[in-house]
Amino acid sequence: MLSNLLNTLRLEPDLSAGPVSHPTSRPRPTSYNATTLHSGENILRKLTLTTAAFALLFVGAVAHAQTLDAAFGFGGLTAPSATISHGLNFPSLRGGAYPVFSADFLLRHRIGLEGEIAWRASQNNYGNLPYRPIFWAFNGIWAPRLSKYFTAELVGGIGGEDLRFYGIPNFSQLGGYTTYTSSNHFMEDFGGGLRAYIWHDVFLRPEARLYLVHNNVEFSSGRSARYGISLGYSFGGK
Repeated sequence: MLSNLLNTLRLEPDLSAGPVSHPTSRPRPTSYNATTLHSGENILRKLTLTTAAFALLFVGAVAHAQTLDAAFGFGGLTAPSATISHGLNFPSLRGGAYPVFSADFLLRHRIGLEGEIAWRASQNNYGNLPYRPIFWAFNGIWAPRLSKYFTAELVGGIGGEDLRFYGIPNFSQLGGYTTYTSSNHFMEDFGGGLRAYIWHDVFLRPEARLYLVHNNVEFSSGRSARYGISLGYSFGGK
């Protein structure tokens, strides 16, 4: 099972993500059992229902949107250092380049809905097992106009972390056969950005996000922060 394999890989510390600390309060990881599997299925079910609910909200928002903004960018990820607990290494999520796609619909009073997805461009190694983190979220957004050329953004909402471990064949009713298996976790995210309109309705946006991932037992912490810059366009004006 995935949990047993990851526990084996944790036996040899990987210091590539930076220095390792030695916390005393981290619980000992456990292997998969029926309860663990049931918990994972519940998380996946909750994430699916959340996605469907926000998709319906997005459809409604499109019909009434005053402004639609879409952007694509790149950034990085920072997270607490790797740790060792009970003789096992828990690596850090930090490092790597993260492409990100985002879109939002502004309704009345510059308030609306926003969705985004960010993924690590290259695979990293968990021991000798390749993996890639993917973060996605649906947020509420407030985008007050500061001046003719600048608009602020404040966002907050919920989403998920999808940890894809490659080289492990998997089958699901939804996706069929894949060459990877996923470990999914619920998360909250908060952040903001500043749009600078550089040409008509084209903008550059420095941005930052704080991810708070629940039960992120594969890594040293459930807290990470993404930072970067995106190039976007406002349909329907600024």
